[in-house]
Amino acid sequence: MRLEFAFAAALGATFLLVPVAIRLARLTGFYDHPVGYKGHLSPTPYLGGAAVVAGFLAAAAAFGSGVGVFVPIAVGCAVLLGVGTIDDRYGLGPLTRLVIEVAVAGVLYAAGIGWALFASDALNLALTVIFVAGVVNAYNLMDNMDGATGTVAGVSEAGLGVFAATQGSPELAAIGFALAGACLGFLRFNLESPARIFLGDGGSMPVGFGVAALIIAMPGTRHLGWAFVPVAVVLVGLPALDTTLVVVSRLRRGAGIFTGGRDHLTHRLRAKLGSARRVALVLGGAQALLVTAGAMLVGADKSVAAFAAVVLIAIGAAIVARLESPDWVPAPVTDWST
Repeated sequence: MRLEFAFAAALGATFLLVPVAIRLARLTGFYDHPVGYKGHLSPTPYLGGAAVVAGFLAAAAAFGSGVGVFVPIAVGCAVLLGVGTIDDRYGLGPLTRLVIEVAVAGVLYAAGIGWALFASDALNLALTVIFVAGVVNAYNLMDNMDGATGTVAGVSEAGLGVFAATQGSPELAAIGFALAGACLGFLRFNLESPARIFLGDGGSMPVGFGVAALIIAMPGTRHLGWAFVPVAVVLVGLPALDTTLVVVSRLRRGAGIFTGGRDHLTHRLRAKLGSARRVALVLGGAQALLVTAGAMLVGADKSVAAFAAVVLIAIGAAIVARLESPDWVPAPVTDWST
């Protein structure tokens, strides 16, 4: 199987679908308006997620449908696209979204894509639900600046696709490459200045779900046992760091955890680097290093993998502490999207 075909097909399909999504958003008045903490200067079309998911699923169906994980991943992505799009348009409470995330995680587990660390199925299901919901929400939180989620997800899926290919699972690799291609096709429009379209919850939620599902489904990980848990955290990488940073920062300041704000990793990098494109480039490079490290740890001895992963997580905690220092708190700007 030529994996570059899956990548190219998803990239091309998404590239063609994004202008359609932009027109549809304009026809229906489906915009993200610059209110509150949001920094873009004018209403920007939503429905980027619809283009990404459609492009991804079309290519994945063509090149990766022979593997058993395709159907549950497709179902989960489609459900979260719908839920996220409704949330973008009308707003849903966090509890409603969490219930649906638990449901799609349950679909994964029922299809045989889940953690298997305990003798108890209930505990394995619980761990699967926690991991999937955590990754979905981490990617959702990271969708706070142009290019952030699309870049990190694209790099992650490309890395996971390469690893799956080296483990003799080309169809699983094709799913990873398809999502990577869809993210790249979307970035062409999202990283314009100003952005022509936003990913929205309708995109960040299914993208995060796809990353979580591929991490769980990765072949060659069973020998690690519990050590794969910290390794999986390394593979999640920057979204996990960003979520930790935001939670720590808001708890320290007494702010609501579920409120929006400009206290994310992206905002702090933007204050130093000067543009969303530079932030996306740095995020992509850092996530590539983390995915490479995670893939290498999967092939290592169990004790070595666990120790190295814990060290990397500890380094991440030190980075969070550093980012909470006064010289890393971003000053107010008029537009965070450029």
